[in-house]
Amino acid sequence: MDALEKHDQDDLPEQDCASLEGVVWKKLDRWVLPMCTALYFCAFFDRSNIGNARVAGMQTALNISNYQYTVALTVTYVPYIAMDLPSNLILKRVGPHLMLPAMATLWGIVATMQGLVTSYAGLLLCRFFLGLAEGGLFPGLALYVSSFYPREKLQIRIATYFASASLTGAFSGLLAAAITDMGGIGGKPGWAWIFILEGLFTIVFGIFSFFLLPRSPGTAHFLSSEERHYVVSKIKCSRAISDDDRNDDFVWMEVLRAIRSPQVLMLCVVTFFGGTLLFGLAFFEPTIVAGLGYTGNRAQLMSVPPFVLAFLASIISAFVSDRYSCRGLTAIFFAIWCIIGFSMFYAASTSPHVQYASLFFSVPGAYAGAPAAITWMANNSAPHIRRASSIAFAFVASNSGGILATWLLGSLSPAPNYTAATITFIAMAIGQVVVSSLNLFYLSRKNHAKAEARLSVTKHDERQDLGDRSAWFVYSL
Repeated sequence: MDALEKHDQDDLPEQDCASLEGVVWKKLDRWVLPMCTALYFCAFFDRSNIGNARVAGMQTALNISNYQYTVALTVTYVPYIAMDLPSNLILKRVGPHLMLPAMATLWGIVATMQGLVTSYAGLLLCRFFLGLAEGGLFPGLALYVSSFYPREKLQIRIATYFASASLTGAFSGLLAAAITDMGGIGGKPGWAWIFILEGLFTIVFGIFSFFLLPRSPGTAHFLSSEERHYVVSKIKCSRAISDDDRNDDFVWMEVLRAIRSPQVLMLCVVTFFGGTLLFGLAFFEPTIVAGLGYTGNRAQLMSVPPFVLAFLASIISAFVSDRYSCRGLTAIFFAIWCIIGFSMFYAASTSPHVQYASLFFSVPGAYAGAPAAITWMANNSAPHIRRASSIAFAFVASNSGGILATWLLGSLSPAPNYTAATITFIAMAIGQVVVSSLNLFYLSRKNHAKAEARLSVTKHDERQDLGDRSAWFVYSL
């Protein structure tokens, strides 16, 4: 254990603590958060810009059917899901300051290569390796950020980089509209330039992030020794990390304890439903807008406003959730937004204007609800390996929902109304409300039982490996 981590927060005078409190989180927000946000932004861009390329003519140019397009999307998810758990389990040992930038550089290369394909087979190959290189980034970022901030300050940080996904939806439409006009340059069509330029940006940023991303709070070069001591002690005090580093060593039993935890299982159901909704909208929202009668660049531009609202909803709700510690209610609130949005889309099959308006409920509902669910998972799993496993399981569930979404909106439910898919989405949003409510009730009961246990048991009487099952670990609601 590093010497600075052996200190206790109580060693610092109260005045110094107050002064440090106003400084350290701002420093982390300036150094760590922008890097994580940019990495997430690039990842979502490079995975979902195929929707914009499709609208710009990729499907016609490669002469592929709707079924083949759906298969191409599915191929991305198979290695992506396979990488979620193993990458999270080795992230701390390899070092996130090396592993996350390496992932970005590699998938940026693959993303760029998509602009050079001339056949369906080439597209499939690129999509497979894109999933392989990018897989593990989303759960890795959630785990990484959760090691820098106390539990009560976590959602606004996760929401900040999660919200970049909604900005991706907005900017991808704007950029696609501009980049498509480059068609013919270098003998490449406009849709190819979408892949090439956005992929090149990721490569450059991936290399750049090798030099700026810190390994941990205890080694952050931009913090003084006193500031590092304070951050580590605050994180330990909130039980975001263990008091003893030995409790964070890898053991398979912690992976099993994660998957056996009722709150983890329930949130995996929530994230499966949420992933289906979110990735369905991420991949197909430009196509849905085009199906409402908008064409070409106008379709790209009209896909932007719902994502802008999703960004604002994510940030505002995260402030409220951190301030009042209401992860569950936030997840339920935005699931209700999804119910309203998809119900409007289903009921107004003959009114394109109402169907377009419905996206201002469904898109923010799907995108703003996701940070609450992931933060809820990270907040309620400890020690490190159990939390790493829980977060990975949540993303496995979410990405599995992505596979379902590609088929629901691709081949199983025909455009432009996507009737079967919309009914399924409504049922899933209702499922999110029900399961989130059950999880909220379960965690409330567990906290009550822990409060009673603390009256009769001292902390030193407990086993050291209990993690979130300790009577002194209070679940976030």
